[in-house]
Amino acid sequence: MEELTVEVLRAWARTALAQLAQVRTEIDELNVYPVPDGDTGTNLYLTWEAACDALPKGVLTFTEAIQAFGRGALLGARGNSGVITSQLIRACGLRLDENLPRDRVVEGVLMDPRMSEAAAFADALTYAADAAYSAVAQPVEGTMLTVARAAAMGATAAANDGRTLAEVCLAAVASARQALAKTTEQLDVLRHAGVVDAGGAGLVVILGAMESVLTGQIVRYDVPARVEPQGESTGTDGGPAYEVMYLLDAPDDKIADFRQVLAGLGDSVVVVGGDGLWNVHVHTDDVGAAIEPGIGIGRPHRIRVTHFADQAHHHEPPPGRAVIAVVAGEGLADLFSDAGARIIRGGPGRRCSTGELLQAIEQSKAPEIVILPNDKDSIAVAEAAATAARQDGIRVAVIPTRAQVQGLAAVAVHDPERSFDDDVVQLSAAAGQTRHGAVTIAVKDAWTMAGRCRVGDALGVVDGDFALITEDLESAAYGVVDRLLGGGGELLTIVTGRDADPGLAAAVERHVRRNRKDVDVMVYDGGQDRYPLLIGVE
Repeated sequence: MEELTVEVLRAWARTALAQLAQVRTEIDELNVYPVPDGDTGTNLYLTWEAACDALPKGVLTFTEAIQAFGRGALLGARGNSGVITSQLIRACGLRLDENLPRDRVVEGVLMDPRMSEAAAFADALTYAADAAYSAVAQPVEGTMLTVARAAAMGATAAANDGRTLAEVCLAAVASARQALAKTTEQLDVLRHAGVVDAGGAGLVVILGAMESVLTGQIVRYDVPARVEPQGESTGTDGGPAYEVMYLLDAPDDKIADFRQVLAGLGDSVVVVGGDGLWNVHVHTDDVGAAIEPGIGIGRPHRIRVTHFADQAHHHEPPPGRAVIAVVAGEGLADLFSDAGARIIRGGPGRRCSTGELLQAIEQSKAPEIVILPNDKDSIAVAEAAATAARQDGIRVAVIPTRAQVQGLAAVAVHDPERSFDDDVVQLSAAAGQTRHGAVTIAVKDAWTMAGRCRVGDALGVVDGDFALITEDLESAAYGVVDRLLGGGGELLTIVTGRDADPGLAAAVERHVRRNRKDVDVMVYDGGQDRYPLLIGVE
């Protein structure tokens, strides 16, 4: 692709979110600066997810899309790295909108781009890096700031050589990777730990996602593992005890002085935003003193305080446990609710968000939480929510259920009277011992693990892969059941979909009773879309 459009922005947003989810834990493990709280990957993921969620569906102009994406990042930024990333996103978008004023009419005249796509992209990266440096009260080299500037310099050199947009992006990513590798030697704390900067690693992932979109090739970034530490660790004892974050409604001309006041109260001071709305971040020992200057110039809100010691040393929580399940239909919601779980809507075409899970965790008021994602795409979302909740002292376990029937098997053995660890073991075992399948109708011609299917073919799914292509759903269901029971089993669960033929489940039940009299069959109304039958074998 050689043009930056709304479609490119959407594709970049989706690709980066998926790749951040894949490497979130690895980036967390790199996190030793500015505080070794092991949450940089999670904070970057949550920030990017907030930006993605703020991007409206439907037809948008380029200006509307980048403004919504930037505002979402600003409002949802988490942690030091997330706040800086939100500034990079917002500044880059503003600059692109200036240089590529698509669909903008001034005094009846359609505005022309000021420069080529490649030059505009390089210029936007430079502007964003400068804005990020300006947002930090005391910029430090060897951090994601260094990586951002290196990316901008690489892009600018390529643009000056007349390279294409994709080639400029490739140069930016290459320069960012080189700069990231050097961060280990730029900061003593990174060298002592044998790691690269965690925020910089996340930025390389984000830029690599743009490379994937522009080139059409999948770009995978392997987060560097720890190397042999060099020298004695200086430790981090004596640093500020609290992270304070809040949104601030305040005039733009008051922010420079405000940022310097905060710099006298702590470190890792970052203030980003504009047009009267700012996101404030500081590490300090005096929470009240960090908020008072904000009151003096405007209105602080959505104040969040994290005690670093609590992140490393969670005390044993009082009794109380909640199970939160992501469900794909009305009937499934009733089944999980009857079993005592709190529910969040999900299913095909509707991925639940980290924010929804965090809201459910907060509303439960429980110090112990078990999350049942119930589809493979929601597992990473659940893990991110769990990491964020643990920062507030909540004990959270994610049971990696990949299907609704695995979640039903798990919640069936939930016992709040057991210890948390024992309960998690039992739920995990029940889910792991449940094989799962489904049947559906192909909506387009495609290649599958079972071969080529055409529109209208019946498809059988076994353990997440398309395993059968048949002419009708009944044959597909028989095939799925036979394969699932081929590995043994005592209980077969059938969950019917919203538009399922009532006779389909009955036919499958007769098939099982005729061929496997040792297997019990349970049929439930699930109400899920797209899949007439979900099938589980325990």
